[in-house]
Amino acid sequence: MAGTTVYLWKYIPSLAASITFAILYFAACSLIGIRMYRTKTWFCTCFVVGCLMEVIGYCGRALCANMTDQIAPYVIQATFILLPPAFFAATIYMILARIIRLVEGDHLSVIRPQLVTRLFVTGDILSLLVQGNGAPLLIHDNLRVVATVLVIIGLAIQLISFTLFAVCAVIFHMRFRRNPTPRSYQLDSKWIQTLYMLYAISILIVIRSIFRIVEYVFGQDGYPISHEWTLYVFDSVLMISVTIIFFFFYPINLPPKSGDDSTYQLTNQATCDSEEQSRQNIRDNALR
Repeated sequence: MAGTTVYLWKYIPSLAASITFAILYFAACSLIGIRMYRTKTWFCTCFVVGCLMEVIGYCGRALCANMTDQIAPYVIQATFILLPPAFFAATIYMILARIIRLVEGDHLSVIRPQLVTRLFVTGDILSLLVQGNGAPLLIHDNLRVVATVLVIIGLAIQLISFTLFAVCAVIFHMRFRRNPTPRSYQLDSKWIQTLYMLYAISILIVIRSIFRIVEYVFGQDGYPISHEWTLYVFDSVLMISVTIIFFFFYPINLPPKSGDDSTYQLTNQATCDSEEQSRQNIRDNALR
């Protein structure tokens, strides 16, 4: 670290931690991307993009370990680590809409499934734009207050939007448990697991958003920004946990998009029939 001058930082960023999380997010991006390609679940694209942004963010942070006086890597890591949860959230919004349609539970939802994605993704995009415009300005002393306010507003929009989304999901679930739809009896229980996956991810993103708001409210001289461990505990670990949960409970049992439910059901049935036929052929060959 000889010759390194701390300029934009209150500490020297950990090279080992940055590289570790860059590798973890790259692994998550690759595994989820492969699963998305194999299952043709393109509505998960935003989630993969979020993982890729995390990789770029932590690579930028790794560069900062020996370049604390360089603006470019600082802006890259600040922006690309701040924004990914908005991309994760966009995928989560789309998944809930598909769950509602899958069980034919439109009447149980506070908001029509067609509007769930549009409404919450619109809020997500607004949050993304506000945060995206604020984060790069943090390096300018004369614009730091404005930049901080923009980031806080963007995070607040994200937090409010995600909280409202969680409320809608819980209300739908409670109504469904009291009055299951006829269609739900024809399905396996995997969609319920997917719904619980949404709850777990929602809790983690909400905790992270609250931390980020507190971080920027306290300002550049506050404890959260001045101590690196807070970022890794309340952001890095939580968001890599989100990717792990998402991978192991990947939503492969949902229709691809609005209007495709019947096609999905036919394709899904055909796939099941094909797999059963393959197993039967294997048994027949084994008996010969």
